[in-house]
This record gives sequence, C-alpha cells and structure tokens, in this order.
Amino acid sequence: MNKQPELEKSLLGEDFFNIKSVDYVEFYVGNAKQTTFYLCNGYGFRPLAYSGLETGQRDKVSYVLQQKQIRFVITGALQSDHPIAEFVKLHGDGVKDIALRVDNVEKAYKEAISRGGISIMEPQVLKDEHGIVKKAIIGTYGDTVHTLIERDDYKGDFLPGYQKADFDFGTAETGLIGIDHVVGNVEHMEEWVSYYEKVMGFKQMLHFDDEDISTEYSALMSKVMHNGGRIKFPINEPADSKRKSQIEEYLDYYNGAGVQHVALLTNDIVSTIHALKANGIEFLDTPDAYYDMLTERVGEIDESVEKLRELKILVDRDDEGYLLQIFTKPIMDRPTVFFEIIQRKGSRGFGEGNFKALFESIEKEQARRGNL
Repeated sequence: MNKQPELEKSLLGEDFFNIKSVDYVEFYVGNAKQTTFYLCNGYGFRPLAYSGLETGQRDKVSYVLQQKQIRFVITGALQSDHPIAEFVKLHGDGVKDIALRVDNVEKAYKEAISRGGISIMEPQVLKDEHGIVKKAIIGTYGDTVHTLIERDDYKGDFLPGYQKADFDFGTAETGLIGIDHVVGNVEHMEEWVSYYEKVMGFKQMLHFDDEDISTEYSALMSKVMHNGGRIKFPINEPADSKRKSQIEEYLDYYNGAGVQHVALLTNDIVSTIHALKANGIEFLDTPDAYYDMLTERVGEIDESVEKLRELKILVDRDDEGYLLQIFTKPIMDRPTVFFEIIQRKGSRGFGEGNFKALFESIEKEQARRGNL
C-alpha cells in the first residue's frame, strides 16, 4: 500500500466546488415502492418526501428516505420507454446520482465544465412556497452523475416538486448516522482519478495495488479520492488474476462502470448490526479463525471480541486509531450494489488489514453464484 504523507491543508485538494456534504444518493430501480419498503423495514429509514402522479409528476415516482444525515432517493419509471426504465434494463437497480451540496451552483458548474467536466444539465432554479433551490448536473463514470445542489434559501422537506410523505412504516432507526464514502467500480481507474483531480480538485488520499488487495484467485487496484476529508470516493479497477475478480463480476452484471457500494456510518456498530440482522439483513460471513488472534493483530479494543465474532464484524487499526466494519450481501438481484456499515474510532483508513479476509468472503459468494 502506498499511503500519501500528511500534507499542508493548502495542498490537500483545492475543492473547486466547496462541497459541503453528500446531499443525497439516488437509486434508479424497477419498483420504487418495494425498494422503499425494504430500506425502511430493513435499515430503519423513514419516508421524508414523495413525488409522483399525485404531485403532478407524470413519468416517474420518487420516495425520499432519511435516517439522521443520510438521504436516499428511490426513483422508478412510470413508463416503459422512460430513460429510468432503460437504465434499469441495462444495469439493474443501481445508484444513478451522488448529489453534492455546494455553496454556489453556477460557480461550481462553470468551474467544472471549464476544466473538462461532462455537462448533463446547466444550472436551473426551482421554486415553491418554501423557497428556491439551484441545481446543475455533471457526469462521472458510467451512467452515474453528480447533481450539484445549492439549498441555503430553501426551507422545505426536500426539493420543489416533492410533498411531505403522508405514510410511515413505523420502523425503528438502526443507528445509521451518515455517509462515510461511496465506492465506484470502473474499467480504467486512472481516467477517473484524473477526472476528479482536474474537474473537481480532489486529491489522492490512499493507493492500493494488486499486492495489497489480492487472494489466491483474484486482485484489484484502488485509489481513494477526497476533497480534503469531507467527501471520499474510492475508485476500483480489476487487476490481472487467475479468475474473475469481484470487480469484473460487477462490471459484467452492471454492464459497465458504476457505484459498487455506499458506506454508512454508525456510532455503535454492535447495536446497529444486531438491529439489522433482526430485520433480516444478510451480511458476508467471516471465518471464526479471523477472531482467534484479533487482539494480537489490532491491540486492545473497547468491544467484546466474542460479540464481534458472533456478529462477524471486522476490525482494523492504523496509526490514528481503529475501525470496525461489515459488508452486506448484494442488495439487488444482480451481484452489484451493496452497503458497508462502518464505525470509526480514530482511524481514517478503509480496513486495509481486512482486505484478504473480506475478499475471500466475497469469493465464496462468487463461487456459490458460479462466477469465480
């Protein structure tokens, strides 16, 4: 692993957009109502807002879900020839939009396009009785986009065109509090690393090569791009290996580049995973042997090793502290998109010490699918 040295703040990435946060992540799906039901009952999200036929939207339906600082928008087509239906036909259910909240949409869009950004939609102003929102859209890898959102002058629940959700499944939250990072799988990593550097002012935070991320059968390479720490986008590509890697499997079933997983933060991973498992969420398995020498590998931790063994939670430590993480099985029909649940106790890494165990677990699932 090649870890970049600590840099002066002025060199950590210019962040041409002054990105405040990930505003929302939008999924295009075949059945938005059922996906909403799954995320609310499985992960503890609550309906926030809705757009569809009842709000005057004639060709698509969207459910906005929220849990603490996480917002998901679940969108489906109402017509079979709609671009959303074409997206789902090609990719299956997947992430379409990683929306970024910025200070100034016009400035951010102009800066992006002048630096070679892919223009999808020029800046627009949306208005209703709650105020105004400005938005523009730029492209990134595959069919994925970044909507740029400026909403300081808006007091509504979500965006103009949406109404407050008038239904609630009454599900309890599971302790998820924010989005930690969003990972993309691509055919050509350097192309998109360069794109984030040139267009958005991101810098490389970490670099993993095929010696860091490999098993007996497969390997991949990854670079973590960030804008100074607030927004982190790891980008993966397959490396030469004996058999089909998890990245190649994703690219085959997704039919190109796209978002592999969204990492969700919690402050208490043990209670969160207890709740998620009680709700029926499935996670990758970890062999018992992983925990036999855990304390020797990572040192003293606050959590019970036996509890982590029971829940199959992984642990890794670096110079700044440690983290705990676990990965769901694919949440869609195709072996593509999944979630990571992560708790950070000082560490800013990505679980490098767990790569081998994690990828062997993924390969077990690949073998079950006949795709290794």
